[in-house]
Amino acid sequence: MNQFTVDAARSLPGPRWLAERRTAAAERFAAAEPPTTAAEEWRYSAIADFDLSSYRLANGVGAAGATAQSGAGTIGFGADALAAVVVDVVDGRVVAIDGNETLASGTFVGSLTEAAGGEELLGSVSDGASDYFTVLNDAFAPAPLVVDVPAGAIVEGVIVVRHHAGDAGAASFPRLVVRVGRGAQATVLDVQHSSGPALVVPVVELDVAQAGRLGYLNLQQHDRRAWQIAAHTARVERDASLVAASVALGGGYARTRADTRLVGRGASGDLLSVYFGAGDQILDFRTYQDHAAPDTTSNLLYKGAVGDSARSVYTGMIRVRPDARGTNAYQTNRNLKLSDDAWAESVPNLEIENNDVRCSHASAVGPVDPDQVFYLESRGVPTPVAERLIVAGFFDEVIDELPVRSVTDGVRQALSMKLNQMLSHAQ
Repeated sequence: MNQFTVDAARSLPGPRWLAERRTAAAERFAAAEPPTTAAEEWRYSAIADFDLSSYRLANGVGAAGATAQSGAGTIGFGADALAAVVVDVVDGRVVAIDGNETLASGTFVGSLTEAAGGEELLGSVSDGASDYFTVLNDAFAPAPLVVDVPAGAIVEGVIVVRHHAGDAGAASFPRLVVRVGRGAQATVLDVQHSSGPALVVPVVELDVAQAGRLGYLNLQQHDRRAWQIAAHTARVERDASLVAASVALGGGYARTRADTRLVGRGASGDLLSVYFGAGDQILDFRTYQDHAAPDTTSNLLYKGAVGDSARSVYTGMIRVRPDARGTNAYQTNRNLKLSDDAWAESVPNLEIENNDVRCSHASAVGPVDPDQVFYLESRGVPTPVAERLIVAGFFDEVIDELPVRSVTDGVRQALSMKLNQMLSHAQ
């Protein structure tokens, strides 16, 4: 039975303007055709196996305790200790906020319905990059979370948001909107976690005003039976900077589309990702670096490893608009293939409409370098240890640049644990 109807969207609580927005989105969704692998953006995906009717709408009841219990350990790798504020969100609903009183004056962290100008905030960034699944989120996100940092404010510490999909067999629609005002600074850690089979369709909007500074890290630790189809959309204004990073470890099929638009002169965006697939996981990434203004800079570095029969997919696009002279754009994707049955697709692309630019892209897929293994073996390092050291060093280039420094040791430990489990199963 299909639960994702216009009536279901209309019945969700909220102010009239939000109900009307949900209803309009549900009507667009009902009229839309589901994506297929015939479309280029889904060509290498597992979308042919997707069945929305096998899920029901999450009710968000009874999972708050599970979130708090998990959050003390694996979720967020202990970043809570240095957090300015910690927000727990269960199936798209805010259940707890701890530490709001320590935030910079005027900074708001809470439900969209309580935020000043919430109606203008929602969709202000993502509407220009909407697709089948962002429309689905628009229709059924129960309580979007807003982080709003006013002009000139500097938030000390990390704003930690822990999203938990706690309703097994259900579809969850978390929504996060982050706005950093003119000359303001903030760092956000966004954790996505599930403890069973679920569909999670997160939408994240990042809006950085003139001369603002935002560090954003998405840490994906879904259950291996979960599906995630996520959209991260960013807008960066004049002389502003964004560092947007992700660490993807979980999910059966986990896809993230990241659109970064540099709309003001001198805007910059650093885009980073570390991912590791094992078993039969599929980790899927699609990125857009959209240069719409002069003298903008973007630098993308995605590094991943796949073992067992896991797959990774990376497809990226650098787009330089006609007025974006002086663009500097770089796109690099590198993958380690740790078993014969693992596979990685890597497809970088360029679309350039101005000749006064510097752009490059590179991709690589291959096994651990045997010369590096031999070098370490010749100095008395056992082969299994040598391979682990090489894989760890491969990821370090990205981990060292993550915008949340307090999680780097935890990320390294999680990657090492996953590698050790994979190698032990192969013996």
